[in-house]
Amino acid sequence: MAFDVEMIKKVYERMVDRVDAARTIVGRPLTLAEKILYNHLWDGKADISYKRGEDYVDFAPDRIACQDATAQMALLQFMQAGKKKVAVPTTVHCDHLIQAKVGADKDLQNAINTSSEVFNFLGSVSNKYGIGFWKPGAGIIHQVVLENYAFPGGMMIGTDSHTVNAGGLGMIAIGVGGADAVDVMADMAWELKFPKLIGIKLTGKLSGWTSAKDVILKVAGILTVKGGTGAIVEYFGEGAKALSATGKGTICNMGAEIGATTSTFGYDDSIERYLRATDRGEIADEANKIAPYLTGDDEVYENPEKYFDQVIEINLSELKPYINGPFSPDLATPVGEVNEKATKNGWPLDVEWGLIGSCTNSSYEDLSRAASIAKQAVDKGIVAKAEFGINPGSEQVRFTAERDGLLQIFEDLDAKIFTNACGPCIGQWEREGAGEQKKNSIIHSFNRNFSKRADGNPNTHAFVASPSMVAAVAISGRLDFNPMTDKLINKNGEEIMLEEPTGFELPPKGFDVDDPGFVAPVKDGSKVDVVVNGDSERLQLLTPFEPIKEVNNAKLLIKAFGKCTTDHISMAGPWLRFRGHLNNISNNMLIGAVNAFNKETNSVKNQLTGEYGPVPDTARAYKAANVYSIVVGDHNYGEGSSREHAAMEPRHLGVAAVIVKSFARIHETNLKKQGMLGLTFANESDYDLIKEDDTFNFVDLNEFAPGKQLTLEIIHADGSNDAIKLNHTYNDNQIEWFKEGSALNLIKKENQ
Repeated sequence: MAFDVEMIKKVYERMVDRVDAARTIVGRPLTLAEKILYNHLWDGKADISYKRGEDYVDFAPDRIACQDATAQMALLQFMQAGKKKVAVPTTVHCDHLIQAKVGADKDLQNAINTSSEVFNFLGSVSNKYGIGFWKPGAGIIHQVVLENYAFPGGMMIGTDSHTVNAGGLGMIAIGVGGADAVDVMADMAWELKFPKLIGIKLTGKLSGWTSAKDVILKVAGILTVKGGTGAIVEYFGEGAKALSATGKGTICNMGAEIGATTSTFGYDDSIERYLRATDRGEIADEANKIAPYLTGDDEVYENPEKYFDQVIEINLSELKPYINGPFSPDLATPVGEVNEKATKNGWPLDVEWGLIGSCTNSSYEDLSRAASIAKQAVDKGIVAKAEFGINPGSEQVRFTAERDGLLQIFEDLDAKIFTNACGPCIGQWEREGAGEQKKNSIIHSFNRNFSKRADGNPNTHAFVASPSMVAAVAISGRLDFNPMTDKLINKNGEEIMLEEPTGFELPPKGFDVDDPGFVAPVKDGSKVDVVVNGDSERLQLLTPFEPIKEVNNAKLLIKAFGKCTTDHISMAGPWLRFRGHLNNISNNMLIGAVNAFNKETNSVKNQLTGEYGPVPDTARAYKAANVYSIVVGDHNYGEGSSREHAAMEPRHLGVAAVIVKSFARIHETNLKKQGMLGLTFANESDYDLIKEDDTFNFVDLNEFAPGKQLTLEIIHADGSNDAIKLNHTYNDNQIEWFKEGSALNLIKKENQ
């Protein structure tokens, strides 16, 4: 069925006038990203031309999507906003709290048994406030959104960094923290710095072992994990049009791994085909009426250097398959060059697991291409050397794939078919033997491969590839296996070459499903009760944060060394069970960050006692003594997930400021929303001035203003001191969040 058709029609009805007005104001042709942004201005038609990378702009997104782990905190915050119903279509998807271990049925039942309190809470809050609820097992949020809610030319935000997946259907879809979602749920404007624009021209056509996944693996290698920060990536060209809609989604999905605000493709035949295949022909009909407005202007794509801030060109006909990793999704290596690099760096060449799925690559097309490789192994008598795990993207995909015999092919290789959920991609994987922390390699079709992410083992070298390449490498058991040149030995001792993968863009017999897993809310939720047990270990009602006042005599909590992602700041895996309980989950705060002074994790000096202890315990000690603490970090601090817990936990435990060389976009915004100071060194070398026993004074915080540097006095243990300058990107409204204690406090004040 098609959801929210009338809302989508309204978006299209106003688009022509608004885009034409914006084109006049800007005085030039427009990219697709600009058309969508200008069509979603909070104040209506454009009256000024916004400066990319400079102007903060208020937008009115069309819809919101939340996954269960982040939805808990988002909805706990929304419950404080004083609203009776969400202002825009909103959905909650239960996909994160299901651990992969045995197989789909048992794992799903175990999740329901252990997390029923959370699922019941999310279901009742959704019912009360008019939110669509997708039950556990219904599927991974981004695949479900692509199948049911994404539409060309729309704007959505979601409490997960891979919300950007919906760009595959021509949306501007952006990952945010829960507090941002609360703004929109509460019928307020959503603020974003007007993004810069990166244009990626795709020529040629994919063939052979190369897939859409290899496009973004190549792009990640070019732009690195921070090269897209503050920018929307727009793909165009004949090569882009030749990609399937789900292939486009894969590319947009991993745009999060280059730090991009989002990525998108123009409306074309493949998007129309996907809409019709997923029972949304009515939306395709409406899109066809304004098709030129759902892609960039011809002049833009003909002369992209004039209209984008950066242009990259990739010839798909020449593109090779890639394997990226380990430990960072931008470490790109063409398949034929893996042996040399692995040998040089000491990466284990034996592969123990091949994992296919996640929000990045769990479509019918992905499963069919991987299954074509698996079937060759079965038919030719090749025994898979590595274990297999499969996570279908949705119940609709799983049901259809099972009907068409795809899952049976994997099972013939002794693969484990896990639940339609995130599973190993987010650390929800009870992998046998992981606790032994042996050095090993795995390969998967996921998006991230940070240390410890999949199985909790810091010595697991995780590599990212397309589903078909994952299948081939897992069957061979060798990381350096090149299916284009290398042979395998079957059970009869015969040499076998794998043929190129084949697959289906869409199911030949169409999609089918018995129960997709959707629960619609009641029309009037006023009589629905939401109960949170005061003794619960999983859920905790929120207490508003008190504003941070003068920050003097603040202590250094930790100076993080090197990469510090949201996984380092607030781990997932077993900690997911506490995502609705701020105090309990704060016990994981920064336990994965490396202390620059002893190069250890979760061991920092308590300046009040002189002893070393866990980061959360030390922060609690400072808080109990009414002393603020400070966190210092390196480049791209907060890279990775949108999880606002990475900002709420430090706020809860008394951290007043996070001072780094540079921020990942979502994390910087999350810090601002929670009423904290997110600051950057004016001189990056000042990071080196910070000593283990330092005390800090903000000498001019009373003069906090847009564009004005703050001065930090650093008092060293020997009595010497340094005064340094700190930059920030706060505007007037964001400074009000700080003064009120949080953005939510300001919302409540305005509602009252």
